[in-house]
Amino acid sequence: MTNYIFVTGGVISGLGKGVTSASIGAILQMLGETKVTIKKLDPYLNIDPGTMNPIEHGEVFVTDDGSETDLDLGYYERFLEMNMKEENSTSSGKLFQQLLEKERKGCFLGKTVQMIPHFTNIIKEFICSGSNKYDYIICEIGGSIGDIEAMAFYEALRQLKNEIGSEKVLFIHLTYLVYYSKTKELKTKPTQNTIRDLQHVGIYPDILVCRTEHLLTDGIRDKLSMYTSLPKSNIIEAIDVSSIYQVPLCFIRENLHSLLSKKFMIQNSLNTEKWSLLNNQINRQMETITIGILGKYTELNDSYKSLIESISHAGIHHGYKVNILWINAKYTIEHSSNICGVIVPGGFGTTGIEEMVSYIKVLREKKIPTFGICLGLQLMVIEFSRNVLGFKKAGSSEFNDYSPNVIIGMEECVDLHLGGTMRLGSYKIQLNEGSKACDIYGTNVIFERHRHRYMVDNLYSHTFKEAGFNITGRCSTKGLIEVMEMETEQHPWYLGCQYHPEYLSSPFKPHPLFVSYIQECIGNKNKE
Repeated sequence: MTNYIFVTGGVISGLGKGVTSASIGAILQMLGETKVTIKKLDPYLNIDPGTMNPIEHGEVFVTDDGSETDLDLGYYERFLEMNMKEENSTSSGKLFQQLLEKERKGCFLGKTVQMIPHFTNIIKEFICSGSNKYDYIICEIGGSIGDIEAMAFYEALRQLKNEIGSEKVLFIHLTYLVYYSKTKELKTKPTQNTIRDLQHVGIYPDILVCRTEHLLTDGIRDKLSMYTSLPKSNIIEAIDVSSIYQVPLCFIRENLHSLLSKKFMIQNSLNTEKWSLLNNQINRQMETITIGILGKYTELNDSYKSLIESISHAGIHHGYKVNILWINAKYTIEHSSNICGVIVPGGFGTTGIEEMVSYIKVLREKKIPTFGICLGLQLMVIEFSRNVLGFKKAGSSEFNDYSPNVIIGMEECVDLHLGGTMRLGSYKIQLNEGSKACDIYGTNVIFERHRHRYMVDNLYSHTFKEAGFNITGRCSTKGLIEVMEMETEQHPWYLGCQYHPEYLSSPFKPHPLFVSYIQECIGNKNKE
């Protein structure tokens, strides 16, 4: 029978429940438990984060099956090295939609539809779905205890514990210990209050994980133990670390693996070899380079979470710590000489487009390593069309339908199998033999994840090739343009892709495009 681990949060949001959940999953894998999955339940009323502002919510993480999900699923994939699906993410909005569809079909036989039991039953169905495939299902509840949208979720968890049996259910609560600088002490009162809030809805945490900037003293542990009725051994210190990939081993030093083994009667010994090797690589990062990210949503780093992690993975691979310089597209941009390369990531809308195109011209002319992703590729193409091909008013139908040279359009994307006019999920791509992209991947057939409406128009293919900006990758089924790169004689590393390679990178297997790009940036730094 499946075991369930529920991860909740208190005091403040954004504490790291995603990393905590992923770390718990990784520890179970280190204990030899392979049938593990993680689900994210977001209490917000949006159907999914696909239409939410990245500056407010963070990036949208796209799975192989084309689901637009919370960025925490990226943590799950990177830590567990397994692909998530639509079944791993939901929201109040999506669950309410299912509930109301059932009501319209008459599934409730004329009964009054209520939060309890009807909505809580829908929540429980989502949590337990696919339980025949897994020995462990970890569920992360978004937000914090006390959020009014989340109350039905906590009620569903309370019911599940009674229905499944307490021996199969573990509650882990993540809290924040406030440090008061005036008295130089950690304050436990907010944590006491959040535990009390949980107890009011019938949930008694088995393990308390404490985010903190300072080490927990015995006195603090004693105090927390007294107010939570938990043994001191069940109070886990989660001190701030320089890399999120240090968290699983930090939890192991706090004996979280022993608590999991005892609870679920796991007999296997702990194998930390893979994670210890990764941490050794992280600790060996002695030199640094600086990479610029020219983006539309730089006010919130989480808008580019997968990109940041992918850069970090490649840096770890090469033994370099990569610093990121954020370049806000909304303002007039001047190039900084200490940047070893610039990445232009995806985005939507007209804001900052002309400033980005102007900056890309500088990158091309100065032969600075340039990597365009999704919108980044499109802007590289627009800049090239204007300043090399002579199409002075080249543009995209996303920004200007009346441009005399629409280089970027969406006509070819309409009626694809997912997302209406949005092209989502994994697609097969054919790379040209002998191209830079093919050499980087080591194969001419790849699968990559997409999230876009617009793309480069095939009409101008020969014009680009004649000028040295080659199309070296196409969708295997539709012939859509996926990869473009400049000939090495013109630029050492100038490549753009329509897909999002950052979704497929992990610390154990960095994405080859990022590995190659960071290697070029390191070489560029060493030339100076």
